[in-house]
Amino acid sequence: MTNRAILLANLGSPTQPETTAVRRYLNQFLMDPYVIQLPWLLRRLIVSLFVLPTRPKSSAEAYKSIWLPEGSPLIVFSEQLKQALQEKVSMPVAMAMRYGKPSIESQLLELAKQDDITEILFIPLYPHYAQSTVTTSVEQVHAVIKKHQLAIKLTVISPFYNQPDYINALVSSARPYLEQDYNHLVFSYHGLPESHLNKLNDGCLQSENCCQRHTVAHKTCYRHQVFQTTQCFVNQAGLASDRYSVAFQSRLGRAKWLGPNTEDKLRELAQAGAKNIVVICPAFVTDCLETLEEIAIRGQEVFQQAGGESLTLIPCLNDQPEWVNTLATWCEQD
Repeated sequence: MTNRAILLANLGSPTQPETTAVRRYLNQFLMDPYVIQLPWLLRRLIVSLFVLPTRPKSSAEAYKSIWLPEGSPLIVFSEQLKQALQEKVSMPVAMAMRYGKPSIESQLLELAKQDDITEILFIPLYPHYAQSTVTTSVEQVHAVIKKHQLAIKLTVISPFYNQPDYINALVSSARPYLEQDYNHLVFSYHGLPESHLNKLNDGCLQSENCCQRHTVAHKTCYRHQVFQTTQCFVNQAGLASDRYSVAFQSRLGRAKWLGPNTEDKLRELAQAGAKNIVVICPAFVTDCLETLEEIAIRGQEVFQQAGGESLTLIPCLNDQPEWVNTLATWCEQD
């Protein structure tokens, strides 16, 4: 008989909104070869010479603007999700971060201490596939199992970008905001360098409609998957084609990233006369720096400076009951 435990994983956060803690976090994050996909020496030079000398200070200020009394929003909200899920299932549930604390290693070992656990159901909390999120998290679990010679079966939940239960939860969470008066809805997804897509799939991004043509590459195509999430959401919510658009945020460095850029889209909408817009960030299931600061604070400033009036961020799924029920259903499946 298989006795299952659940390990949820999110990306991670610094332990404090201070320069030293942010530098430590960014160093771990950016030195991952799945994040900056360059040889180690070149990656080390870029991170050490161009990122770590200046970015930790500005990022620490950004974290300070959203920090909660209990700590990092991502960690706090992730813990709330874990507790809500634990109330729905009989099996042990743990929450880990790919970078920072609590680490995947520490949480996996805690679960493995329980003598009757023979299977870990690993749920990376990323709806869309990317090597810099899904692959690196799964590889880290495999590395921990191998390092400690754990006699545990590993089952991994695949990206759930078009799963009906996920879409239902997403639309339900957004509905109160869509029932209010607004001019336009922006789907803002975390960006990726185009090179990440080209590395996985030859011919990716070579034609304007490549994401609409059926191909086996879609299983690992982040861009296709975010378009699928958008289309599923739009169909269920009944949105007209001129009431929404897709953009990509969190661009870093000089490489060419997926576009259009979210801030450029916000300026464009304001200059076209939009006064009240709503933004949803389906690439994140938990509110974090990228939603609470980059969109709700900086995005609001960009939109207003371009002539807009009000930008409303739709909160992430966090521990909303329908999302918790969805996770619980996945946990119980054989």
